[in-house]
Amino acid sequence: MTRIAVLVSGGGTNLQALIDAQKSGIIKSGEIVLVISSQPTAYALERAKNAGIDSAVANKKELGSHEAFEAKIRGLLDEYKIDLIVLAGFMSILSEDFTKAYPKRILNVHPSLIPSFCGAGFYGLRVHEAALSYGVKVTGATVHFVNEIPDGGEIVMQKAVCVKDGDTPEILQRRVMEEAEWKILPEAVEKVSYEIKTQKEV
Repeated sequence: MTRIAVLVSGGGTNLQALIDAQKSGIIKSGEIVLVISSQPTAYALERAKNAGIDSAVANKKELGSHEAFEAKIRGLLDEYKIDLIVLAGFMSILSEDFTKAYPKRILNVHPSLIPSFCGAGFYGLRVHEAALSYGVKVTGATVHFVNEIPDGGEIVMQKAVCVKDGDTPEILQRRVMEEAEWKILPEAVEKVSYEIKTQKEV
């Protein structure tokens, strides 16, 4: 079984989608064994607790530097023997040192069809604001491997979502989550978990 850690910063809706997918059998080659939050007050920690999943906090402000922050995360990943890291609304950019330590072992979900509206500065509602101001008729979500370039890693899965007249960034954000993110993130996690599990068994 592939051991999965989910890194979060906020409400944890994508984490909940993963927990639900594990319960329903969509994710069957891996198991979420740890949730790490960059914010001590993140509601995602409650979701982990409710699901009986161990959790920990790595807060950059408390730890004093980005290096100490990443060192704490790496220590937790080692302790739990993590095979796959999933970024689910994780609001910190990971350094090249960190991402190189886990090649093709870190997945992220981004709320647009990469290469549109991605890279440094494009996160949260900003992505949907940019899509609407550009006037695109189709947006969506992308699950990709994480490397040293923000949103620059190899694409694993994408799903398109239609933009509708009268959409606000908030309405579009919700539709992209419901129709794309919450579907393809669990599917991509299962796909990569299966590949890692198969490699471990060899």
